[in-house]
Order: sequence, then structure tokens, then C-alpha cells
Amino acid sequence: MSDTIARLRDALQESQFDWLAMASQPHVTYATGYRSVAGDLFRTHRMLVLVSVERTLLIGGASDGAAVLESAIVDDYVPFGTFYFESEGSAAPESQLSGRNASFEAAVTEAVAMAGLAGRVGMDSDASELAELFQGSGVETVDAGGWLAQLRAVKLPSEVDRLRHAVRLAEAGIDAAIEMAGVGATEIELANVVASTMAAGGGVPGFMVVTSGPRSALSDARPTHRQLELGDLVRFDVGCTVDGYWSDIGRTAVVGDADQLQADRYAAIFEGEDAQLRAVRSGITAGDLFDLAVARVEQAGLSPYRRHHCGHAIGLEIYERPIVSSGTETVLEPGMVFCVETPFYEVGWGGMMVEDALVVTDDGCDVLSTSDRTLRVISA
Repeated sequence: MSDTIARLRDALQESQFDWLAMASQPHVTYATGYRSVAGDLFRTHRMLVLVSVERTLLIGGASDGAAVLESAIVDDYVPFGTFYFESEGSAAPESQLSGRNASFEAAVTEAVAMAGLAGRVGMDSDASELAELFQGSGVETVDAGGWLAQLRAVKLPSEVDRLRHAVRLAEAGIDAAIEMAGVGATEIELANVVASTMAAGGGVPGFMVVTSGPRSALSDARPTHRQLELGDLVRFDVGCTVDGYWSDIGRTAVVGDADQLQADRYAAIFEGEDAQLRAVRSGITAGDLFDLAVARVEQAGLSPYRRHHCGHAIGLEIYERPIVSSGTETVLEPGMVFCVETPFYEVGWGGMMVEDALVVTDDGCDVLSTSDRTLRVISA
């Protein structure tokens, strides 16, 4: 993660900001390399990182302190709250983390004083509520959300490697589930195979949408004990993280031979997604990709085809900007990573999708996913 830290500091040196103040978990990870387990579990968990060209201070709970000291790249950690770490030596840093500041706000105030904060402080949206704690002689707080999003949009090669790994684990999980599936297997059994395959490869399972039959039309539903039946559509929409970087892959299978309607509809959505993969290149807009996907699906016989989006950028967050939606004018650049997709849902009939990840290049794209994208067959 040191590469993203170096990139952030290099960009900061050329920016209008003297400091950055960031409180979102992805920004904390990008700036320090630290991923808080508590931050993933508790919506009330609070952290803040202050970054200048020369210095990084991280503010967080006392319970995070020992892990921060082990894994993060920071110059100072300013804790708040009470958490007890015992150590063989009383002077060990872990023993000094508890009770230093009673509240998060008090820790931020201490860190601001320690840093000698001055000049223009760029803030992400999660940090903006703390702006009054930064007010003082020579300090100006300004919005840095757009600047940060633009910086993070183009991925470093090491980030692409992590994303590729996460994608391959998701694909391997789907492949393994299709291999074991058959009449009588349950959605939960398939989801467990997906998750265990991801975990065995070093990923952290994130979401498991494995739905079958009429339930395959439920866009974001949890798997159940429903048993697969002959003729069922089985829709997979799954993802995991590798070092905090997400995958989001979609595949569809049918139990036994597909009927004509299933085959025709899948051929249409496949053509829409395939058209996006052929069209992606530096210079095209996200809105152009959306329009192309919808038009190709309809031209292939599935009309009307109504979608609010046909993809999204991905990285330390599963949905990053830009979204592949109507009117999105963001121009694609080399190094941006996207998931493109063309789902279709008809309540009472079923749902199907195909979704893949890619990195934009000068004259096309490098598709990170490699597994079979056709309508897969589960042996009856």
C-alpha cells in the first residue's frame, strides 16, 4: 500500500492543498495502508487521517492502536477512548494508547495542534463535519472530494493486480459452485462453495447473491434453502476483497437445457455487455457505454430494456465514480477500472446477468475476468 501513499503525497505537492483531512474508510486505507476491522463492522466507528507532503497523522480508537502500529504507515497515531493492552515492558507503545483522549473530537484537536496545521486543508465529505475543529489562525478548510475521486479513479499497477486477484477468486467461486450444482442443491449450498473458494484463495467474501428459479429476479437477495429444479435459472452476483480491493462478477446458469426464451434473452444481454467490452477505450464517456449497452440489448431482441446503470468503477469501494449511466459525461482514461453489466429481471419469471471487470487502456481494455461468459449449463 506504500505506492498509493507515495502517489497521494506526490499529487498533494502539486495541488492547491497544504493538508488533506480524510475520514472515509477507503481514504484512510489509501493514505495509510490501514484497514480497520471495526470500521467494517460498526457504522459509528470513527477515524481521521491528516496528510501533508511530509507527515501523516492518524486519529482513531484506542482499540485500533496496536494494529495501526503494526501495519500502518503513519508518523503519529492519536488515540481516543479506553482499551487495555498489556505488554511485557511498561514503556511499550501499546500500553500508552488507553485514556489519552476521552473523545474523538479531543483526539482531533490534539492532532491538529501536533501537526501545526496551517494553510488550505482539503476535506473529504466524511471529514467536513469536523471543520470547526480546524478553524483557527491561518487555516482554511475546502472541499477536496472531487480532487480525491479523480486521483483514485486511475489505478496504479499494484492496485490493478489486487483487483485482478479479487476477480479471479470470484470467478473461481462461481465455477466451483456450478460444478457441484444439480437438481436438489440449495442456494445456500452454492453460496457456501463460492465463499469458501474465495477464502481459500486469500480473499475476504463480501457478498453472495446466489438466487434460483423465480428468485433469480430478485436483484440483491440473500441465498435461501430453496432447492434447484430442472429448468431453473441460477444467477450469481458475487464479490470479495483482496487487501481491501473489491471484485463484482456476475454469471448465469440454467439447470438442464435452456428453453428458447431463456436462450434468446441471454443472447440479448450478452450482446449488450459484449458491445461495451468491444467499445471501451480511452476517450469514450461512461454515458456513451450505457447508451450502447441498452441499444444493443434492444437490437438483439429484448425490448424495451430498462436500466438505471450498466456498470460502475470499482476499487477500494465496490461502487466508485463514475457510474455507467445515462448522461454521465466522465471520459474514460487509461488505468480506470470498471465493471460492466447488463442484468435483466422479470418478477415471476426469473433474472439473468453477465458482469465483468476491465481496466481501460489507450486503445481498448484489458478484461480482468477470464471465465466463460455464456449461459452456463448445470447438469441435471
